[in-house]
Amino acid sequence: MFEVPESVRDLRTKVLRFVEDECYPTEAAFERLPAGPTDLMRGLAEKAKERGLWALGHPVEYGGGGLSFVDYSFICEVVGRSEVANFALGTATLQTAKLLELRAGPEWKQRLLPGLVAGEFEVAFAVTEPDVASSDPTQLATRAALEGDEWVLNGRKWCISLLNWSRYVIVMARSEDESAPPHRRFSMFLVPMGTPGLRLVREVITNHALSDHWEIELDDCRIPADHILGERGEGFVQSQERLGPGRIYHCMRTLGMAQRAFDMMCARANARILSGRPLADKQLTRLAAYQSYQEIQACRLMVLDAAEKLDRGEQARVELSAIKVECTRMVGRVVDRAVQIHGAYGLFDENPLSRMGGRELRIADGPDEAHIDRVGRLLLKAYAGGGPGWDFAR
Repeated sequence: MFEVPESVRDLRTKVLRFVEDECYPTEAAFERLPAGPTDLMRGLAEKAKERGLWALGHPVEYGGGGLSFVDYSFICEVVGRSEVANFALGTATLQTAKLLELRAGPEWKQRLLPGLVAGEFEVAFAVTEPDVASSDPTQLATRAALEGDEWVLNGRKWCISLLNWSRYVIVMARSEDESAPPHRRFSMFLVPMGTPGLRLVREVITNHALSDHWEIELDDCRIPADHILGERGEGFVQSQERLGPGRIYHCMRTLGMAQRAFDMMCARANARILSGRPLADKQLTRLAAYQSYQEIQACRLMVLDAAEKLDRGEQARVELSAIKVECTRMVGRVVDRAVQIHGAYGLFDENPLSRMGGRELRIADGPDEAHIDRVGRLLLKAYAGGGPGWDFAR
């Protein structure tokens, strides 16, 4: 667990070379392009496919590399060094592909997964709503009513990524009445883009930039009855099946972002001269290096531990929530130190640090507060009533 396994070492080196040689030089241009497929991204994707680097974590039977969670951790932390690489290497669709592989029927798998894995289109995911605290999914207000052989959807969703790339959007909606348990009242539906009643309200500006996060309205949006994903009432379970792997993939990428920021910080500290001596000679600079090392290393080991448990078939609820909090906080601190060491140049748009930090990840896939509460509750519950407790060495 502490070293890159021999089985993926060469592959990891090839991915790193691709990210540095092909993705880094396109980052400034990528920032100026509209969200969605572009000639730039298509060109990078073709290069990745030619080199056998495409969709390495996706299911083998649909064209992916089929890496385990642990092996993919060593790859994805390299991908995380550049946002461009997330798209250029086919990484962005992985959590949705995992959900469809697990829950979609045979016909839907054949209809969606080969094209999704190949990067021909995306399938967006719409859960969050503007008018409720979506960290409690039992409050979601979007409704789905079965009328004859059609589902009719009404409501609003926002913070939907990849919509510009998508042929379908998975919508979570309340499909059952109050007689069902709260967590069995929701289902997920596959809504084709362009369906009457599905209206794009706006592309939301986040962090002062267009970022392919959309708000949509569903107004008597009718889809065939077989466009439900899995069974009725499984929506909450399905959302966790998608968000759990999604969280660890986000965390893997934060490790790469932090590594790149750490590299830049340390190089700058040695090259920048202040009063005749490099910044690296200053105690506070050394403190920044120490703190960043400690935080990256701790988070990396936590991610690998969670990945190993997922590979064993465990839910790893404590581990996934803990890394979701710690990794997203860690990368913000590491990038902030790197910016500080760079001085004014750290704020320039031409500096990759200005695009890093991952602040949105502390909200996406559940806010820090919800995950902290979950971890605390589960840990204390392990001791309730004379329970076995929590063994860190287990």
